[in-house]
Amino acid sequence: MVTFKGGFMKKIIYYICIVTVLIFFALVMNSGSYFKKSMSDDFNALNRDLNSADWDKAENSFKELSDSWKDLVPRIQFSVEKDEINAINVNISRMDAYIQLRDKNEAMAELSEAVEHWNNVNK
Repeated sequence: MVTFKGGFMKKIIYYICIVTVLIFFALVMNSGSYFKKSMSDDFNALNRDLNSADWDKAENSFKELSDSWKDLVPRIQFSVEKDEINAINVNISRMDAYIQLRDKNEAMAELSEAVEHWNNVNK
């Protein structure tokens, strides 16, 4: 029967802990695409409401989009580039102003740009 000294087991446990932590961080850093699926419906609803120029529905859809974005940012902030998050924040702010002004063309342009940034998240 082979017996191992305590030092060998400590090394094994040490390496298992290190590998577990590395795997955890790799999963966190690549989780952006998993969480990003939750906003596509909000973008589509706002696009539909802007196309029909139904401003009351567009305001409600924008509020839902904005709330979803605020909830989503903390979950994806470690796995996506900060520039993409900032760009979407700017697009959402501009969209809010254009929806309040009832400017369909500019709101659609900002929505289109936000969707493009959204599609590039985690690439």
